Amino acid sequence: MFYYLDGQIAEIGSNFVVLDIGGAGYGCFTTMNTISRLETGKRAKLYTYCHIKEDAFDIYGFYDVGEKRCFEMLLTVSGVGPKAALSILSAVTPENLMMAIISENDKALTAAPGIGKRIAQRIILELKDKVAKENAGVASSGAAVADMPAGVKGGKINEVGAALSVLGYSQAEINAALRSIDVEGLSVEEIIRQVLRGSLK
Repeated sequence: MFYYLDGQIAEIGSNFVVLDIGGAGYGCFTTMNTISRLETGKRAKLYTYCHIKEDAFDIYGFYDVGEKRCFEMLLTVSGVGPKAALSILSAVTPENLMMAIISENDKALTAAPGIGKRIAQRIILELKDKVAKENAGVASSGAAVADMPAGVKGGKINEVGAALSVLGYSQAEINAALRSIDVEGLSVEEIIRQVLRGSLK
């Protein structure tokens, strides 16, 4: 498998980019969020997911690990394939996806082309359950909030820890990231945004 591809952006399409690596062009399907951060002729690193079938070998590339982990998380939902996951992550950022799941906001998901209310509700149902289980584990262990000031311990940080755990981050990574962020005056969404875009890249 490819963990990432690092090369020059040779071409940018509506839902894909081509990376030139040593004279070979690697086509990667990607999101509008990733495309908006790329420029033809510039060097870039994309974290990749390979989808292999009998008749295809598709590569999906993402600007950061957080978006890739959201993509992989969406694929665990029954009925959600790579195209649907890509559509969702083109319509919402990783942190907004987590907030939509936590707040059960199906309208945020149906804004994505091809995503109807039924599949949006299924995504929320299946992933909300994962977040709830992680939240229970975080709350019982206290690990994610062990180093937080007393004023910010509790529900907010537990929600952040649970959401990041669902995305595959270890407790040690979460703790390290939260220690590097001034979380007291931030919302859950902003904390998740800073973690996904900064400390855990």
